[in-house]
This record gives sequence, structure tokens and C-alpha cells, in this order.
Amino acid sequence: MKDHRRSWLFAGALGMALAGCTSERAAPSAEPPVVDDGAPGPASVQAAASAPASAAPAAASTATAADAAPMPEPAREPAADEVSPDAVAEPDEPAAFNVASVPQTSASLPPFPFFKAPDGLVSGYREGERELSFDAQYFIAGTQPRLVEGRVFRDRFNLAGDARKYSELEFHRNYENAVKALGGVKVNKAQYTPGVAGAAGGRASIEKHMHGAAAISDYRHDSYLIRAPAHEYWIDVSTGSIPLHGYVVVVEREAMTQSLGFLDAAAMKQAIDRDGRVALHVNFDVDKATLRPEAEPVIAEIRTLMEANPSLELSIEGHTDNTGDADHNHTLSAQRARAVASALVALGVAPGRLQSQGFGQDRPVADNATPEGRAQNRRVELVRL
Repeated sequence: MKDHRRSWLFAGALGMALAGCTSERAAPSAEPPVVDDGAPGPASVQAAASAPASAAPAAASTATAADAAPMPEPAREPAADEVSPDAVAEPDEPAAFNVASVPQTSASLPPFPFFKAPDGLVSGYREGERELSFDAQYFIAGTQPRLVEGRVFRDRFNLAGDARKYSELEFHRNYENAVKALGGVKVNKAQYTPGVAGAAGGRASIEKHMHGAAAISDYRHDSYLIRAPAHEYWIDVSTGSIPLHGYVVVVEREAMTQSLGFLDAAAMKQAIDRDGRVALHVNFDVDKATLRPEAEPVIAEIRTLMEANPSLELSIEGHTDNTGDADHNHTLSAQRARAVASALVALGVAPGRLQSQGFGQDRPVADNATPEGRAQNRRVELVRL
């Protein structure tokens, strides 16, 4: 049976080959030829998909080799409105969070910081440590870290203690309900993955201004915003650590009230004559070497000092507290010293009379364990050469 079948198949194939050799030219199709322009439309895709499989062998049996392989048309430039099927769209940059997208609350807000300790929990801070008159805290606004400065309240609790245990979900849900009751809105759409933290310089930079749990993806952070007339209140609720701890940070966004007066040129000269140096507290943007507008009077007094004492040459030396990475602090202090020197040169001081260098956290003048001590250590010194 198999031999009869093979003979039949061979005879059929031989007949098809002979027909192809003796045929001078296949009759042209009644249908107009289809031109392949390299960009098939939906109709052609649909037609190709729905064509019966038996049509292809039938056409092949009546066409010559030349007809089966038509010459390709010359390549053409795609039209302006055509999109290559191989093109890959670049991902869009995440849109910046718009504070105005959060409606103002109509609730009557209790006194700052709004929240008492959850039932059965005891603060991990000593009395007087929970409030800072001015500091900064990172929040996740949309998908990006956002640094907010102002009056800070912070608290932390052991959720696995003996008196009352809280799960991560219960702790977060309590604060979520309380914030919503005050008209607040949850604003984060991400957690502190390496990519999110990288947008602010990495985990080390984030944690220089973090009063909550560590900025890692395993630790949950929920960021909220309460908008009231002329006020913004940012809230970070986070959980993490071993044993499990819960943290809450409330920041009333506001500019710092300058409480430190600056030395005038005469006082600077007196200190340099007496000690060979004078410490100045120059205001920069947080974690940057950008001089703030309120630093301009200090810079102007240094220029007056240099103009009144033509032979005076100074080393401008930057210092930081011990918060964060030591290498980063060293770089930042050097950049800030150079920024002061550059500002003086821009005001007409000869560059040859100035040097600049940074020492980071290596030369503290006060205890870094307290906010007041860290504030004293963040300074710029003028040292007589």
C-alpha cells in the first residue's frame, strides 16, 4: 500500500514539474497586483490571516519562477506621519507633583501636630525631643522624593511591645483614617526603590533628612498632604526595623525664621585680629552649595572687610555636621567654600587674595548629638593667611 501511494505522489510531482517547463507564461491574474510599500494596512493584515491555505499551492502550480519572485521596488523614505513598526517609544518622564491638585480642607484642624499616640503605644523619644523648630524631611510626592522644610514633629513606637501589639496594616490604617478625617490626601504612588531614591541622590542623601523608617523598598512609607489656607502640612507614616516599629512625621511647611544675626565687617576684623579666624553661618540650599538670598548681606560684609584691609588674604573653609556620608560632606563643604569665594570675586575681590577648601565633618566645634550643636558645626570660616 505504501509503495502504491509513493508512486502516485511521484507521478503527481513529475506532472507538475513538466507543466511548469512547457508552459510559456502563466495567464495574468484578473486582479491588479498588490504593491508592498513596507507598511501593510489593517485590511491587508486581515486578508492575509483569513486567506484559505489551499490557495498558495494552486498559484504556485501555474506560475513561472520569474513570476513567483517579482523584483522589489526601490526603497522609499517613509511619510512624515508614518511610524516604523520597529520603533520603540521612549518612556515619558514622570510628571512633577502639583500641590494645587490637592483640594484645601474644610475640616477644623486640631493644634499641631494633630495626632496623639495610638492606644497602648509609648513614644520612643524623650520629652522635648519630638519637635524641631526647623528641619527638613523627605516625602514621596507622586513617584518622586520631595524635600519639605519647616516645623517638624516626629514620633516612633515599638509595635511589637508587651503592652499593645500593632500589625503594620493596623498602624497605617489608623493614621490613614485620621488624616482623611482632617481632609488630607495620600500623595505617594511609589515606595523607596533604588530608582526612586536615586532621583534625590540615593538612600544616603534621603536619610540625611529622614525622621521615619529607612528609605528602602521593604519598609512602607505613606505620604499625605493636608492643605489649609496659607498652610501645607505634610505627613509621613512609615513602618520597619526589627522589632517592628512605626513612625510618624508631620511637617508644617514654612521658611526658616532667621534667629542668628551676622557679624559686620568691623566685628569680623576684630575676631580675625584676636583669633586668626572668624566663623560665619552662611545660608545655603539644603544639601547644596547654592547661596540663598539671605546670605547676600554676609557676603557683602566680607567684601567690605576685604576693601578696608587691602593686604588681608583669606582662606575660606567649609564645615558640616556629621549627618550622612563623610565623603559627601567633605565634597559639599569644599563646594560651599568655593561658592563663597566665587561670590566675592563677582563683587570685585581679587581672586589672588582668596583660597578655599572644605573639611566636612572633621573639625567640629560643638557636640553633634544635639540639633544646636550640629547647627554650630555647619559653618564657613574666614582664616587669615
